[in-house]
Amino acid sequence: MKEQFPPKYMQLKEEIVSWIATAQFKPHDKLPSENEIAARFGMSRQTVRQALGELEAGGWLYRAQGKGTFVAEVMDNARQSAAQQGMTIGLMTTHISNYIFPTIVRGVESALRSKGARLLLASTDNEKEKERESLESMLLQQLNGLIIEPTKSAEGNPNLDFFLALEARKIPFVMLNERYSDLDAPCLKVDDELGGFRAAEHLAKLGHHKIAGFFKTDDFQGVYRMRGFLRSLRERQLPLVPDYLVRYSTEEKQTRPAEALAALLNREAADRPTAIVCYNDELAVLLLDVIRRSGLSVPGDLSMIGFDDSSLATATEVKLTTLEHPKTKMGEDAVKLLLRLLEPKGGHDRIEDILYEPKLIVRDSTGPVPRAAIN
Repeated sequence: MKEQFPPKYMQLKEEIVSWIATAQFKPHDKLPSENEIAARFGMSRQTVRQALGELEAGGWLYRAQGKGTFVAEVMDNARQSAAQQGMTIGLMTTHISNYIFPTIVRGVESALRSKGARLLLASTDNEKEKERESLESMLLQQLNGLIIEPTKSAEGNPNLDFFLALEARKIPFVMLNERYSDLDAPCLKVDDELGGFRAAEHLAKLGHHKIAGFFKTDDFQGVYRMRGFLRSLRERQLPLVPDYLVRYSTEEKQTRPAEALAALLNREAADRPTAIVCYNDELAVLLLDVIRRSGLSVPGDLSMIGFDDSSLATATEVKLTTLEHPKTKMGEDAVKLLLRLLEPKGGHDRIEDILYEPKLIVRDSTGPVPRAAIN
């Protein structure tokens, strides 16, 4: 099938936006002439004129009679147009159609609908390059604000120039689940460290001393859940066998945790963990299959805890003990926070983060230490 490319004028618009976003051209800098741009990209002057005209209408550029085309200070035209057409908010998440993300999106949609606002969706598929493309695409829209879930937040922010472009364009944004360490935008997130701590504490109170932890550590959610897990073990002076702590990346999530657990369960009963804490419910369901294939049962031979209280937590025959994530409420609260930033004084007053306390939901997947494992 032949690959479809956007029209040439759209490609040029995106290129010029990237010039502005990366500060190659700052406010009031003069752009190259239409002839120079046409020659550089091998386009007709008509194509160049169409791209520049749409960027001018969108508030990116302005023309000075007899002098040329310049970079605009702020998107005043875009804001005026958006005000006439109704508010438009962008939402960028790592995923849209799976796991807990549809519920978060519904919370955002519900809150915006009550305000008569329009929602633009984008997914990064948890890839930095796609995040950059999504930010660039959002910058081309006439947006009032953005709600953003960062991509692999623990691995740095190579797209800082685009976030700075949002600030320069005075487009407010809030962040979901975590924030990049080099940004100061308001953030709505679960107290992940407390969640990891409570998961390990629950198992310890049931008598488990050999607890393994499986954490995805390319995002700060996993890093903090692991930190809370380790803090509980240290405070209780429980040993942590080095290979009982399994860290993995997004790309490894379908393989590394399952392989590591299978190896642990292949040991003699006295040498294997009696309980595991999982990064999230999605991983817990995946590991349930590994436990079944090993001929063991949950919680008879092994207790396990998930995180997020997703629909997966109750979708299997073993109902998961898990930590609550306020999915719908987080979406609704994100809109409220963004609307505060859009108020005349909102951009000047410091708006505090929203930190949700993770509630432990006890179901069938946790129980006392198996008798065979008690030394």
